[in-house]
Amino acid sequence: MFALIDCNNFYASCERVFQPHLNGKPLVILSNNDGCVIARSNEAKSLGIPMGAPAFKYKEIFQKNNVQIFSSNFTLYGDMSNRVMSIIARHVPEVEIYSIDEAFIKFSGFSEDEANKKCKEIINTVLKWTGIPVSIGLASTKSLAKVANRIAKKNSHKTNGFYSISSEKKRLEALDNIFTRDIWGIGLQNEKKLSRINVKTGMDFISLPDKWVKKNMSIIGLKLKKELEGNPTLDIEEGKVDKKSIATTRSFESEISSLDDLIERITTFSVVASKKLRRQNSECNMICVFIRSNPFKQDGKKYHFSLTGSLPFSTNSSIEISKFAVSLLRKIYSNNKLYKKAGVILMGLSPQSNHQFSMFDKDLEKQKKLMKSIDSIDNKYGLYKVRLGSQDQKRIWKMKRQRLSRNYTTEIDDILIVR
Repeated sequence: MFALIDCNNFYASCERVFQPHLNGKPLVILSNNDGCVIARSNEAKSLGIPMGAPAFKYKEIFQKNNVQIFSSNFTLYGDMSNRVMSIIARHVPEVEIYSIDEAFIKFSGFSEDEANKKCKEIINTVLKWTGIPVSIGLASTKSLAKVANRIAKKNSHKTNGFYSISSEKKRLEALDNIFTRDIWGIGLQNEKKLSRINVKTGMDFISLPDKWVKKNMSIIGLKLKKELEGNPTLDIEEGKVDKKSIATTRSFESEISSLDDLIERITTFSVVASKKLRRQNSECNMICVFIRSNPFKQDGKKYHFSLTGSLPFSTNSSIEISKFAVSLLRKIYSNNKLYKKAGVILMGLSPQSNHQFSMFDKDLEKQKKLMKSIDSIDNKYGLYKVRLGSQDQKRIWKMKRQRLSRNYTTEIDDILIVR
């Protein structure tokens, strides 16, 4: 048996844990620089506020409905996620952390009753110890567990956050009542293909011939079909590189045109991305750099420049990655243009333990020791105390986060005082 555990409206729930007066009120979380809506409470969803809504376009709706607005506090959300995942790991040995607010678990050697009991125990414990409400879907495969979780969430007043697809009748009912667009793994392009042949529900999908699915949706689509039929093809994934790519992108507070300013930003983004890379013990061998204009600007031409290049060797050194990223930036930079956003994307990730040595990485060991020392200093005294020479030593570039909540669990000065 597999279960999917999903934190309900996770970012909004994190804010409510420490500000309970927000319970029952519409609440949205904004992206970096307070640009777009990236999370909504159920109350905000019922007002018709869509995911990705530009904050400036919905300002009137926010004011009219007294919507509570917060800047994204990923320090708080990350710490709360770690707490939730550690509680789950206490209850079951086989856990796959799928995202910041989702995890798959596998019940090996559990009877159905034992698995049901354990799921309900996890729901109660997570809520009691962290204040975060979670929903759990239980089924014979990971894909069906996703479907079951959706039912548990959508009908929480009946399910109390837990639903098990425990019989053939329940499986068929669940698939008959879910649209293909809502099935994990279908995707937008496959949904279009299915729509053209009038396949609208999960039941319609599993009724298709295997040959058609494999031809039009590849072996991955066929595996999904088997999963929805109740035949496991996916297992808990462990021991893999955490991410296939790492991106650090930011919108600027105001438009900039200077190459020197862009070099400073790309260097800083490279340092941030490199630190994430080292944190998961990975290296990269490919980098993409992009710069673009303001997409929301009504007047003026919109433009987007990007370039991807391969490194001569795999690395996670901030020095090498920033040096290469800046060289890509110089090739795509154009004079007399205003830029509102830039980013660095690290690709071609591989475990650091699999490093292939070459004639180009003679200083590798020195840089490894240097990066380790810098990370140690940052861990002890705070992030980015040591910077590269090409970073602005005086100016601290900060995101626009005017509605940022406190770091209640990670900063001693922000801890709540109970009287």
